[in-house]
Amino acid sequence: MRAAVLHEIGQDRLDVLDDVEPVGLGPGKVRLRVRATGLCHSDVSAMKGVLPQPAPFIPGHEGAGEVLDVGDGVTGLGPGDRVLICWLPACRGCPACRRGQSHLCLAGFAGAGTPNFTRPAGEVFGFAGTGTFAEEIVVSAGSAVPIPDDVPFDIAALIGCGVSTGLGAALNTARVAAGSSVAVIGCGGVGISTIQGARVAGAARIVAVDPVASRREAALRFGATEAVAPDGLADAKSRVTAGEGFDYVFEVVGTSATARTAYESTRRGGTLCVVGAGALDDHLRISMFELFFDEKRILPSLYGGGDVLRSYERAIALWRAGRIDLEGLITHRVRLEEVNDALDQMRTGAALRTCIEI
Repeated sequence: MRAAVLHEIGQDRLDVLDDVEPVGLGPGKVRLRVRATGLCHSDVSAMKGVLPQPAPFIPGHEGAGEVLDVGDGVTGLGPGDRVLICWLPACRGCPACRRGQSHLCLAGFAGAGTPNFTRPAGEVFGFAGTGTFAEEIVVSAGSAVPIPDDVPFDIAALIGCGVSTGLGAALNTARVAAGSSVAVIGCGGVGISTIQGARVAGAARIVAVDPVASRREAALRFGATEAVAPDGLADAKSRVTAGEGFDYVFEVVGTSATARTAYESTRRGGTLCVVGAGALDDHLRISMFELFFDEKRILPSLYGGGDVLRSYERAIALWRAGRIDLEGLITHRVRLEEVNDALDQMRTGAALRTCIEI
């Protein structure tokens, strides 16, 4: 089958090969035909080495498709079923799951260090234990989540990560209050979903912050009340909050520099929500005095900060009701052989979110 492979960490181009084979189908596993996958910035971060990932590997973790085969012991799934791919499945039995924090379950990472593809040149890993830039993949049954027939594969793929992450940051983690002021730093696909979550929650003012003009324009279409370049954030803070700072600030970039800016843009007693996935060696510096004196809440948000299955259901319900726009997120569609063109689009900010049809 075909798949897009990164041979070494640090390379910026993928090699589309036709000699790759998924492996590992057995008890508790399913084999899927991938129909659509999103290109997420986390894939690029893994290619650069910002996020830890052994190589060679196949990027992609935001996908949807059909079940081809199931291993022994798999119930509730069968050939032909339409599913989205959950890159962080919960075991439902560990302490985190029992506390209602299934998004913190570590069971899903157990298979991430095991190659799940092979080719004549050797074994190949899948990013985050999946690797959706491939025509077929083998994953645990918990990673294959059934979707209703009215949800297209491209929409389901987005819900599988970026949409649920952004909506959840606003609705689960920060719990944006009606009538509040919000700033979102970073307006890619996850940032736009955060904006939509804040709008659904009833925020009165939502300021989108991004250096790319086309993304600022998109943010306005998706619910931001204004959009500024990074050098305009201080002025927006002064105008919108009388200099006090925003009630909620979302950092959706993943760097200490933008997190520090977000902290300084948050009012005393307000909430800084860190959504961006950053590097292990990039440290955020906050003095003990300001931490104590400002009493700002700093809330990291992993995968939307809540039960992912419930997050999927909520996203579908909001989409069906017309409360959120998911079709509009997909501004670039390519085939697998055009994946490098899509990477170039992401680097320049020309595309909000790319759908790769496989």
